[in-house]
Amino acid sequence: MLNLVTVVGENTHILPHMLKHYEDMVDNVYVAVYRQSEDDGIVDEVRALGIEPYMVYTEPKYNWERVTEIYNAIKETKPNDWWIVSDDDELQVYPRHVQDIVIECERYGYDFVTGGFLDRIGTNGTFPKVTRDTNIHEAFPYAGFFRYPMSGACPNKVTLMKGHQWVTPGQHYADFQDGTNSWGREHPKRYPIREVFTQVHHFKWDDTCMERIKRVADVKKDYSYSEEYQIMYDAIVNSGWKIDLNNTTYKVEKLKDFSYIRYNDYTKWSLIKNKIVSI
Repeated sequence: MLNLVTVVGENTHILPHMLKHYEDMVDNVYVAVYRQSEDDGIVDEVRALGIEPYMVYTEPKYNWERVTEIYNAIKETKPNDWWIVSDDDELQVYPRHVQDIVIECERYGYDFVTGGFLDRIGTNGTFPKVTRDTNIHEAFPYAGFFRYPMSGACPNKVTLMKGHQWVTPGQHYADFQDGTNSWGREHPKRYPIREVFTQVHHFKWDDTCMERIKRVADVKKDYSYSEEYQIMYDAIVNSGWKIDLNNTTYKVEKLKDFSYIRYNDYTKWSLIKNKIVSI
């Protein structure tokens, strides 16, 4: 059994596009809502998409550790199932069918699969407005690797895992009960990255992103990643409120297919992969 779990926090702009991306991959979908107040309309937004939230958690200030707890708690309800762990603005792309990868994991005793961010951005480095009717592939035609070079934000992600396996905050690494995690190039329970390394197309960069980035930067708590978000915010402001597509460090490339994402569409992935796994 393969399930999808996601946690929705601030808006549902990308959520319907994300769910459509995964609908043919998974057997079940679990959507949790993490809201800042009971007056927050996010639950109604989720229900308007025909989804009943599996869990609703209310807390005044956004806490990444809490999000991690929600992911782990939901996965543990079916510890022997496989789970795609994806934030609501992340569209994972695998080098072959994900069900085949699950079968291979079971055969060889792997408990999790990892990947890395591939940032998506609008024309001229701008932040598009997204609605339910938006073709997000067309609205975000460029792919690149700018989040980490810009701010030092971790680009690693655990994308697919057994339910009993925990994740660290941000879902960046697998977390083990002996106090260690999967940081590093290889781990005996990870599907070898030389064979499978998931592309995580990150559609964070819509017309609401600057407001969200600033809000996180203003929360002066260690758990909020406030420092890296302030660096990110300042860098974008200094670039004229957009991403500099001409910065060669970002390895930006325009994708050609606006109907779907294929693993080989972005031709610089091997360069990005080598950088990500070295972090």
